[in-house]
Amino acid sequence: MKKILLVIYLTMLTGFSLSAQTHSQMDLPLQIINLDEARVLALANSRPLQRFEMEIRRSILDERNQLYTMLPQISAGYSASMNFIRDWEFVNPVDTLSLGADFSITQIIFQGGQTFIQRAINKISTESIRKNALAEYFDVLDAVDNAYYAVLESAATLEAEESSLQTAILGLSIAEIRHANGMINIGDYLRALAEKEMRENSRNQARRNLTMNMNRFKALTGITEAVELEPIDFNIYETVIMRLASISDEDADLLFAAFWNLLVSSNPTLANAALSAQSAELNLTNTRRDFSPTISATLFSTDISFLPSYNATSRSGVAIRGSIPIDFWVLNDRIERSRIGRDIANLNFTNTEISLEQELQNALFNLFSQAGSVLSARRSLQYTERLFESVVERYRLGQSSVSDLTEATTLFINSRNSYTRASYGFLQNLSRLRSLCALGDKGQLLEILLQ
Repeated sequence: MKKILLVIYLTMLTGFSLSAQTHSQMDLPLQIINLDEARVLALANSRPLQRFEMEIRRSILDERNQLYTMLPQISAGYSASMNFIRDWEFVNPVDTLSLGADFSITQIIFQGGQTFIQRAINKISTESIRKNALAEYFDVLDAVDNAYYAVLESAATLEAEESSLQTAILGLSIAEIRHANGMINIGDYLRALAEKEMRENSRNQARRNLTMNMNRFKALTGITEAVELEPIDFNIYETVIMRLASISDEDADLLFAAFWNLLVSSNPTLANAALSAQSAELNLTNTRRDFSPTISATLFSTDISFLPSYNATSRSGVAIRGSIPIDFWVLNDRIERSRIGRDIANLNFTNTEISLEQELQNALFNLFSQAGSVLSARRSLQYTERLFESVVERYRLGQSSVSDLTEATTLFINSRNSYTRASYGFLQNLSRLRSLCALGDKGQLLEILLQ
């Protein structure tokens, strides 16, 4: 009986291997892309980034228009008129033809500096849009990184579920032989049958999750054809994981200080909040200048009239015009509104700073925790794998029950999935830390973590 079971076991494993090889040979070659290529595709496919690019161009045009208001304003006009009735009598319209033209150049001499302040506000607005675009840039990188990792994690989970399904099929085939020969009762046989169905359902769910994650990844990158993602080389992170898993409180504080300095100088969200505060302060200053008088001068003006007698007349000279606002109650309200806007902007900056500080702390703590989880899950996987191999061998020899095999399989598959989640969770936290500090170089991030 043991020899028969051994032959069945080897035959099933060989058949599964041949089936996998045949399926692999029949598949068409897939395009293989790595994470860097996926990032490039996602950035090129991002519509929000394209929108920010257009908004930057429009804001630059607004700056130019504000600059043009500081230049002399040139205007020209013409007019023509004819009369049909004069002194209650009909007349020839040609005899009453009157043509006129005027041309003027006007320059604002003094406006309380409001033009220069508005120009500075427009520059801040353009820079703010650039910071928003930079924030969106890192959001896209986070999204494609997480999608990439989700596909690889789903593929690893599917592989584990497929392996557990093959084990359940093998266990069921052995249980059928033993039940037919009266070696086990109906309960053990039904347990093996239920285990196989449960593992098949788990495999199908893993396959569905892989498809959903791949579709999300394709939507982010704009890929339409079938692709294969290049696996992540976790060896390059081994040193970082080992250090962060056992980091001391002093070293953790030093890391936080280093990343906080980077965040303050580079984070686009914090920079945008600071720009909003500056713009609000300039708006308040600009509103206060509404009390200043406005003086403009018409440097040249000509008025030419062609009368019916065809005698031309012209006038030219310089006209200076000034205006002083007297609706002080309206201006006071506008100043108070601007002051409230300034205070709100300063409050938003403080809240943004506090929020980012908490996010940085959480990102580092999660990174430390995930590093420890990777090591503990790896050790657990090693132990459960050895236990699983031992139970499978004992079950093959008739020394373990179906319950023992089910328990060992469940423990092994859970340990394998935990290790997979911990590994990719560590990478996701690395991506979040990179975005918070606006670091484009992965090597620089790892270098800081190893300090």
